[in-house]
Amino acid sequence: MIARLRGQVWEKLPPNIVVIDANGVGYEVEVPISTFSMLPAVKSEASLYIQQIVREDANLLYGFYTLEEKEAFRILIKVSGIGPKSAIVILSGLSVAELYEVIANEDVTRLTRVPGIGKKTAERLIVELKDKIKAVSMISSGDLLDTGPVHNPVNDAVLALTTLGYKTSDAEKMIKKIAKPNMAVDELIKIALQSLMKK
Repeated sequence: MIARLRGQVWEKLPPNIVVIDANGVGYEVEVPISTFSMLPAVKSEASLYIQQIVREDANLLYGFYTLEEKEAFRILIKVSGIGPKSAIVILSGLSVAELYEVIANEDVTRLTRVPGIGKKTAERLIVELKDKIKAVSMISSGDLLDTGPVHNPVNDAVLALTTLGYKTSDAEKMIKKIAKPNMAVDELIKIALQSLMKK
């Protein structure tokens, strides 16, 4: 699976398609508008995090300027009724921080301002993502270690990954593989996410 592309921006096709030339091969990648606007001019070097989706009739690449955007995309497409196209539209209308804020605040009205997202879909997004977004927010802020009694970083990291939708067995294997003495939970999770996304 393709996890990252680095090469020359060969074409930029508004509003959100880019062709990356990597070693003479042109890869067509669909990106959120936020990523599209951050890419450099044609003929310049660029790097994108990639989510590859293989179907019977297509091999699709979705690209993201940041790892946080890619993880948000992966979380979104696990919601019933939200496909890659809808996830790209959502990330084009809201930054990752705004998306997490909207979900945490259960702001249905703001979600329905995104094209193609009706009230029922917005409500389903909030219901299915609230716990996952809370886990991601704690990872980002480092709050996982600041609440309640003393935590075990390895156990907390496994819990966070399973909350994000990864299998417990996969999470445990990955965390145990990378864990070192005195590693903070947020560091464990970030390294684990990078490794899991490459698979």
